[in-house]
Amino acid sequence: MLLEFRVKNFLSIKDEIRLDLRASSITDFGESNLISTERYKILKSAVIYGANSSGKSNLLKAMSTMRRIVFQSFEKSSTSNLNIEPFLLDTVSENEPSLFEVTFLLNSLKYRYGFELTNSEIKSEWLFEAKINAEKYLFLRENDGIDVNPIYKEAKDLEEKTRDNALFLAVIDQFNGKLASQIMMWFNNFITISGLSHEKYKAVTFQLLEKKESKQLLQSFYNDLDLGFDNLEIKKKDFNTNDIPDNMPEYIVKQLMSDLEGKKIVDVKTLHKKRNPLDNSFTEVEFDMRSQESSGTNKVFNISGPIFDVLTDGGILVIDELDASLHPLLTLSITRLFNSTEHNPKNAQLIFSTHDTNLFSYGKFRRDQIYFIEKDYNFSSTLYSLVEYKGDGGISIRKDRMFEKDYIQGRYGAIPFIGNVSNTIKEWLEK
Repeated sequence: MLLEFRVKNFLSIKDEIRLDLRASSITDFGESNLISTERYKILKSAVIYGANSSGKSNLLKAMSTMRRIVFQSFEKSSTSNLNIEPFLLDTVSENEPSLFEVTFLLNSLKYRYGFELTNSEIKSEWLFEAKINAEKYLFLRENDGIDVNPIYKEAKDLEEKTRDNALFLAVIDQFNGKLASQIMMWFNNFITISGLSHEKYKAVTFQLLEKKESKQLLQSFYNDLDLGFDNLEIKKKDFNTNDIPDNMPEYIVKQLMSDLEGKKIVDVKTLHKKRNPLDNSFTEVEFDMRSQESSGTNKVFNISGPIFDVLTDGGILVIDELDASLHPLLTLSITRLFNSTEHNPKNAQLIFSTHDTNLFSYGKFRRDQIYFIEKDYNFSSTLYSLVEYKGDGGISIRKDRMFEKDYIQGRYGAIPFIGNVSNTIKEWLEK
């Protein structure tokens, strides 16, 4: 379970920001939105609001970037670029390393792992463990030196095997370090997806639909959302060049023919009832999911695999622009799966960005689950939760406030500044 994510000097984020999933002492909605452990109460989800270009996507991209660096680290050569872009609107930060850190629970222990890096090398790296409160380091890396705690035996004598642009954690994992392997598995269950370009995630949905138990779960989910079809079928067929659209560029056609020759193609068909008005009888007709169903239905289908994969096995799911192409009630239904005991028995966590203000009123989110992100006077993204926000006179926001109305009116910030659009149109028309 994720306790905290921290990032600094990455894209639009100059100064350090923290997304904290440790619950505060407020009592909003009782325990329903919390994961209770022996030492912590942890939020099941967090929603992030902000204007366009405020940094919502960059914060979530920071999570996916950290995951990418962890998994690609050992695979790269000594000359490989790490593809990191710092905050470029400051002459100091553009030459400094970017920082990424996660604090999480694993096997009932708390770990804090992070690193600082530039495009060419890892500048520092650390791993701490805490059984109760006090942390002890397992290893500390600064520039060319790595200090390994003698108690962390699986990392012994691996310091010299670590390249400047490779993570020490990844090296330990490659040499079968037990804890390192478990941490890598934790990162494997830290899934980040896009709510805008979601086509590639349907492969996970296909896998779940091929299993009887998970297929029934997904079909029940689709029926509850009233997507308009009664059932669906997954059909596999041999790849045929006639299936490639005529308007596709030639170089892509050649690549597809090379990649897919001799392989199976998966088609999704939705099943609908077709009525004969003469005798009021019904027959079943197939629709092609991609070409005959709405973009919203396609999105629900594509991301339902990652959603139920995480709900079934546990882990963290991060979705940028969850509400894109979705009716507000569909967005609400997805978030309620995670803020639920019945549908979330493995304590999965959901972190997502949205512009859907209906969730303020109907989402039943605690004030510490609601985050805002906006640009400061340095054009850098800053992050704060509703429970941290202080109103007039430095007073905390009460839980009985009308959050949606307050947000739209700009009470909490993190909204776009829109000038007098009517004047702009009038001036344009008069030209």
